[in-house]
Amino acid sequence: MLPRTGLAAVSAALLAMNRHLEVRDVLQTIVASARELLDAEYAALGVPDDHGGFARFVVAGVDDEQWRAIGPLPRQHGILAAMLRDASPQRLADVRLDPRFEGWPAAHPELADFLGMPIADGEEVLGALFLANKRCGRPAGGCGFTEEDEELLRILAEHAAIALTNARLYERARELTIAGERARIAHELHDAVSQKLFSLRLTAQAATALVDRDPARAKGELRQVATLAAEAADELRAAVVELRPAALEEDGLVAALRTQVQVLDRAHGACVTFDCEAGVRALPAAQEEAVLRVAQEALHNALRHSGAERVAVVLARRGTATVLRVADDGCGFDPSAVRRAGRHLGLVSMRDRAGGVGGNLTVESEPGKGTVVEMEVPGG
Repeated sequence: MLPRTGLAAVSAALLAMNRHLEVRDVLQTIVASARELLDAEYAALGVPDDHGGFARFVVAGVDDEQWRAIGPLPRQHGILAAMLRDASPQRLADVRLDPRFEGWPAAHPELADFLGMPIADGEEVLGALFLANKRCGRPAGGCGFTEEDEELLRILAEHAAIALTNARLYERARELTIAGERARIAHELHDAVSQKLFSLRLTAQAATALVDRDPARAKGELRQVATLAAEAADELRAAVVELRPAALEEDGLVAALRTQVQVLDRAHGACVTFDCEAGVRALPAAQEEAVLRVAQEALHNALRHSGAERVAVVLARRGTATVLRVADDGCGFDPSAVRRAGRHLGLVSMRDRAGGVGGNLTVESEPGKGTVVEMEVPGG
């Protein structure tokens, strides 16, 4: 049984692994946690690809310069292949004496005692986690890994499989979200920009037919061409803005919203403003992404459909909750009539996003009196 200090260390490692959503971050946390918990000089984790190599390979205990000198990622051979193929742990007093050992590059550190553990989700092997050179006193050849070490690494690998699977699902869900957003934008381009370009072409043809026999009318048609071209350019600029989502991971929600609003303010005739009230705190990544996407949808509706002259985006605190508010002075609409007509203006999508992160969405609007969209998420 682990002593209390050991249990605390294991608990801290498991919490750290499940704190991250990006696969790369999860892998690095697993490797660092395993190395620290088992007091190893080196640790590594490889995620296999389908071609005999590794799709991802992260290490701990090797600096960047040494890692570059080692060269290309290893192939699936020797001890690594055994763990990936048989899904069984490997504990060796000296890896160099094992008949499966096939050597390593000249710049590779010298490894002696070795402990390897597959990371598996049911029958699927997600990766191989291995440690080398236990540091307890370091007599010649190292003190070696024990059965207790192997059991501890097995527990860590089981939880690592859960964390890695969750991270993969998160990344896949984000990819699907991005694909859905692009499909929506493509639909908008088809419905809006292509129609304007078609009108522009017809108007230009009319101007060409009139230029000799009715120059005055031809000038009027050409002015209409210029107007349609400007509107098509506005549609394209708006689409480009949505295809370039603000960088949440690097900048956070507040900076991402501010940048988004600044770009839209320049691209459209309406005045678009952003205000972040005091007390607003960072949110979990999933909530920040949902808030940003709802803000983008509400801004899209206000700028493309309402004819608003002013659109105000506000991020505020309400008790322990964070509230996003997007208000415009546009033409407004009757929400019940929109539902009856089967046109949702993205309302279903926004409500789904809010509900998906434990929040709620309200929409207040009526003809001639603008629209207010509010999203409230707990915590923060």
